Amino acid sequence: MADLVGKGRHIRTVPMPGWVKRAVDEWTQAASITTGFIFRAVNGDGVVWGEDISLKAIWHVVKAAARGAGIATLAPHDLRRTCARLCHLAGGELEQILFLLGHVSVQTTERYLGCKQKLRNAVNDGIALAET
Repeated sequence: MADLVGKGRHIRTVPMPGWVKRAVDEWTQAASITTGFIFRAVNGDGVVWGEDISLKAIWHVVKAAARGAGIATLAPHDLRRTCARLCHLAGGELEQILFLLGHVSVQTTERYLGCKQKLRNAVNDGIALAET
């Protein structure tokens, strides 16, 4: 898990998938990082230097990866919306996605997911109650 500071300086704890934790642990071990920031500058010889890396540098890495994947334009909120939608498609509960994104309002999370109520095929139609 990671504690992040968001809007209004609110701190929220974000769960970290096991595969991400393993990758981070491998990176910190290989780079001999035991304290401080995880992401740091690496020179041309692959040697870690400095105590951190700027947000701008991280964004350049993300945008380069996006271009390599054929994504011409990308904004930070595209990543948040994609995360939310993938969680939803994987069966994630709306409330848990709300917590993950740090939203206060469920309506905000619904907008991220593009949720609309389906009146012709209502979710409560699937409740199997025995007739008496």
